[in-house]
Amino acid sequence: MKFTKDEIRRAMLLYAVTDQGWLKEGQTLLSVCEEVLANGATFLQIREKDLSPDAFEAEAARLKALCDNYHVPFVVNDSVEIALAIDADGVHVGQSDIRGRNIRAIIGPDKILGISAGTVEEAVAAETAGADYIGVGAVFPTGTKKNARNLTVEKLREICDAVSIPVVAIGGIHAKNLPALKGSGVDGVAVVSAIFAAHDPAKATRELLTLSREMAAHG
Repeated sequence: MKFTKDEIRRAMLLYAVTDQGWLKEGQTLLSVCEEVLANGATFLQIREKDLSPDAFEAEAARLKALCDNYHVPFVVNDSVEIALAIDADGVHVGQSDIRGRNIRAIIGPDKILGISAGTVEEAVAAETAGADYIGVGAVFPTGTKKNARNLTVEKLREICDAVSIPVVAIGGIHAKNLPALKGSGVDGVAVVSAIFAAHDPAKATRELLTLSREMAAHG
């Protein structure tokens, strides 16, 4: 499935990143992701650090089929090989992955390429490397990534102004602090525990979508 640049920008609004470590008894990653997509998540990334390559690929294939049903972009974290093997919509990689490796050439022109950045320089490098969007963070303290840099609204605005591609904020974002990102210029927010650790992921998704729309409306 190919997504236009405008569709990718709109899909940044509420970007869900999986972490099955938060799942409760009786839940599966597939069942929770279906709830999340049905209640308004606009983008999905599989990011499972503790799965074997085979288990990761199998889970990714199931989620890709689910996202196809909802016409929501689906990308794989880090593994270009698995992203291509299951025909994911794209891949999300870090700064170290684009040094000496032309990811855009490997995945081709039609796949979505997301790249993480934490500075203006990294954001510009990501756009130069062919990124369709940039994940910028950490904007708040987060347990997902240790030693992450926290970025101010002003720094986010600088990064957004330095590139022409969409920017999604990530890192420690939840319903109570999301409104603080108003005026940062980001196109949306990426969340992990705010959805997957929630008592009611569906309700959490709806609330975050409303807040993200309000934030985006304020630039």
